[in-house]
Amino acid sequence: MCKDPPVEGSASCGAPSRVGEMFDRISPTYDLLNRLLSLGRDRAWRRRTAELLGQGKGLRVADLATGTGDLLIALLQRCPPIAEAVGLDVSERMLGVFRRKLHRNGLADRVKLVQADASATPFPERAFDAVTMAFGIRNTSDVGATLGEIHRILKPGGIVLILEFSLPKNRALRWCHLKYLRLGVPFIGAVVSGDRHAYRYLDESIEAFYPPSDFCALMREAGFAEVSAAPLSWGVASIYRGMKQPA
Repeated sequence: MCKDPPVEGSASCGAPSRVGEMFDRISPTYDLLNRLLSLGRDRAWRRRTAELLGQGKGLRVADLATGTGDLLIALLQRCPPIAEAVGLDVSERMLGVFRRKLHRNGLADRVKLVQADASATPFPERAFDAVTMAFGIRNTSDVGATLGEIHRILKPGGIVLILEFSLPKNRALRWCHLKYLRLGVPFIGAVVSGDRHAYRYLDESIEAFYPPSDFCALMREAGFAEVSAAPLSWGVASIYRGMKQPA
C-alpha cells in the first residue's frame, strides 16, 4: 500500500485509473521532463539497471509500468539473449509513445505491449525469467500486491529489478533534495507540461514511498530472496534486486 494516505483530489496510489489518466495527459512531454528533472541522470540509472540482468540464453522479460519504454529499450540493446520482451502499462498514450520509439529503433517486432495494471497482470504463473520496473511501483494501488504479482509471474530462480526514487540519507542532501522536489519539480513540470498537479503528485508520491530498508523488507515478505538495494546519485534513486527461490 502507499505508506501515507493520498492527498485529497490527487491522482492517488489507490486509483489506477486516475494514475493512468494523469500519465495520459503528460505523455507528450514525459521523456523531456525526465531528462530535465533528473539532470540527465535517468538514462544512466536505467543503463545501470539493465546491466544487472543475467546473461542466460532465451530470456523472457516483462517490464511493468513500462511507460515510454526507456528501460525495456535499454535492456534489449544491452542484453542480446532476450528472446521475448513484454511491456505493460496502464496508460495507453504512454504505450503509444513507446510504440513510436520501437519503430524508430527497429525493435517493433521484438516487443509485445499490453495495457493493464501492474498489480493484476494477465500473465500466467512462472512466465518470465526476469521482471523489471522503473519509477512505477510507488504509483500502484498496492505495493505489496504488486510485489506478490511479480513473484507469481516469475519462474523459480528468476530475478526482479526495480528502479525507484528514494531520499538521500545524508541530512543536508535530503533537505536540499526535498526543497527541489517540493518547489522546483512542480514549477518545471508546470512550465513544460502545463500540468502542475501531475508534478506535485510526483513529489508527494516520492516522499510517501518506503525508505530502502522498508521496501527491502516488503520484498522479503513477498517471498523474494537475496534482496538488495543499491543507491544511485547519492540516494535520490535506488535499484532493488531480488530472486524467486528455485523450486
